[in-house]
Amino acid sequence: MADHSKDDIFQLIKKFGAFLTLKFNNLFHNLDSRSIGAIAGLAVAILFTWRLLRSPSEPQRRQPKRETTAPSSSGPTNHSNPNQISSGVSSQDSGAQNVIDEFFQPVKPTLGQIVKQRLSEGRKVTCRLLGVILEESTPEELQKQATVRSSVLEVLLEITKYCDLYLMERVLDDESEKKVLAALEDAGIFTSGGLIKDKVLFCSTETGRTSFVRQLEPDWHIDTNPEIIHQLSRFIRYQLQIASVKPERSAGNILSSPSLEEFFGCV
Repeated sequence: MADHSKDDIFQLIKKFGAFLTLKFNNLFHNLDSRSIGAIAGLAVAILFTWRLLRSPSEPQRRQPKRETTAPSSSGPTNHSNPNQISSGVSSQDSGAQNVIDEFFQPVKPTLGQIVKQRLSEGRKVTCRLLGVILEESTPEELQKQATVRSSVLEVLLEITKYCDLYLMERVLDDESEKKVLAALEDAGIFTSGGLIKDKVLFCSTETGRTSFVRQLEPDWHIDTNPEIIHQLSRFIRYQLQIASVKPERSAGNILSSPSLEEFFGCV
């Protein structure tokens, strides 16, 4: 039984070592203050797990020796119950396995990490406002009001931390521009420091928005208009089409999602 237990422990250590190798590779790839704290935590966990794995090994070697001593036929017997011994070892092994299993639970990435991964390290992003950032979907609606979608704010602010973001939209008059800028300012988009009012661009035609994108040459463009998406597919590395229904046909560099926040897994 001792050899069998040693083999099990060896396998657990081997499994845990492979896990640590993977985690250390990931941590050193994106090393920051949180990663350093995670490394320290893993070091403590290694010591704790090693001690936990070693603790049952000594009793397991001694217990079979006690069972070989046969008592006299007279008087009370002091045999150890084999079932109790087996249960104790199994419980200790189970505790060690539980510790390791906790480390094997997938670590949920932060929204910032998801944004960087999904955008493939893209550094410049252009995005239309209507139907993506704003609740309104037509320029005519902007003449009455402009409302920032609350569910998109967190994602938008994370994008501004990692990317050079430009917002753009077709409007029918100057008042619409003022309403849009006021709505963005009230939502706190300009206070993070990643986006300024000069990077919110307005035009009077859809062709004007296409020209903006061509001139800025972003890594990503986000839009709701399938025609613009199609026209830009030859010039822009990646595009995200916001559409309630997934397009049947699209180029390999065009992705789709019902909303910007859903693309980053925030819904």
